[in-house]
Amino acid sequence: MFLELINFLTQFDSGFEVLNYLTLRAVLAMLAALLISLALGHYFIKKLHLYQIGQVIRTDGPESHLAKSGTPTMGGVMILFAFIVSSLVWADWSNVYLWIVLATAVIFGGIGFIDDYLKIKHKSSDGLSSRKKMLGQSMGAIIIGLWIVFGIDTPLQTELLIPFVKEVTLPLGVAGFLVLSYFVIVGSSNAVNLTDGLDGLAIMPVILISGALALFAYISGNYNFSNYLNMPFMPGTSELFVICAALMGAGLGFLWFNTYPAEIFMGDVGSLALGAILAVIAILLRQEILLFIMGGVFVAETVSVIIQVAYYKRTKKRFFLMAPIHHHFEKKGISEPKIIVRFWMVTLILVLVSLASIKIR
Repeated sequence: MFLELINFLTQFDSGFEVLNYLTLRAVLAMLAALLISLALGHYFIKKLHLYQIGQVIRTDGPESHLAKSGTPTMGGVMILFAFIVSSLVWADWSNVYLWIVLATAVIFGGIGFIDDYLKIKHKSSDGLSSRKKMLGQSMGAIIIGLWIVFGIDTPLQTELLIPFVKEVTLPLGVAGFLVLSYFVIVGSSNAVNLTDGLDGLAIMPVILISGALALFAYISGNYNFSNYLNMPFMPGTSELFVICAALMGAGLGFLWFNTYPAEIFMGDVGSLALGAILAVIAILLRQEILLFIMGGVFVAETVSVIIQVAYYKRTKKRFFLMAPIHHHFEKKGISEPKIIVRFWMVTLILVLVSLASIKIR
């Protein structure tokens, strides 16, 4: 939105042109989202308390979590509001990637909102049924996947990039691309949702992965940098740099209130949307494999649930003390803050490994 104003002001003073620079817009987008989150935080928490919109805790979970019952939830609304407003202010409205990402936030945030609303309404940890939630996510993933496909103008956008090797891609075709997009979006959305079980556990990995994707977006959208680093040049993806920065700012603002002991939880409205946003950005950058690596914590949480369910159905016994795996560590007596920080550290290591792929090619 500001780009139009900036272009108008540059007619009178060329100094305003500096506000058009991608890096400056990214910094301002991050700061704007951060300040919006911080400014709204206490007010939003008070309103949630007033309307008794609190977290319903599973009775079969760790006993330490019972004290968290009633903590305001649906903080994802605050994250998405700050993210969307900042993106609309500082990103280029003529870039289709902006609207694809924002549509993803609205669709998956809407699904999560309904899920959270039903939990609060019925005072139960069960919201939407698994079938209805999966149906909503599937429809959202298909819509976004088709939108990306219809916007394809180069064959590269339907190829899977293989990290750590030079000029090696896997042709997918339109059908293959749609199938991959579906599983990446739905899988990432559910993975972040499963991880969001401890204070700040999910939001910091989202911030770290967003930062890495921002760097990939900056390189891929710049011909000189992409050519020098032997990475595919993808016009228009540089605007994702600004969008990722806004996501980081909104996440950091939320973490201020979500860090242990949390004053607010993001709820499904946040976790489902954030997972889908990361997936769509990774798809647009053709970095699905690196998303899988960077999101190793999310993957581990999801796999632990799959193993637990499959093992129980087969043996009627539990493989883990409790799933997702962060609860298993809690049951073993490890303190919540220690689990959270260690999971953050693992994510940071995986992000650094992924960033190393820029040079190891």
